[in-house]
Amino acid sequence: MNDPLHPQDENGSSVQNAVALAYQAGASAPTVVAKGKGLVAQAIIARAQEHGIYVHQSQELVALLMQVELDKDIPPALYRAVAELLAWLYHIEKNDGLAAPYPTMVIDQLKTSP
Repeated sequence: MNDPLHPQDENGSSVQNAVALAYQAGASAPTVVAKGKGLVAQAIIARAQEHGIYVHQSQELVALLMQVELDKDIPPALYRAVAELLAWLYHIEKNDGLAAPYPTMVIDQLKTSP
């Protein structure tokens, strides 16, 4: 069975997914700038961490964002959820003195046991 909240490989093992979002000045919505499963997801997360990019873990949100094509804006149905994350992230970074004008983040799906 294909359950987007608990992706599995052909052997039934859990697979990690990750989606990277970015928001640019003047853009109508955040854009999916990277996404992947398994080793690609791990590389996306590692690269984000190397560059100090926030990694948020949400099975539900990453399952929805994995359906968005690369370099496309997120759909309007996800605006509120992503806007709340970006606003929270901006607030946290601003208080730490690290705020970039337009935050970038990776949304990670934790590995889970079936």
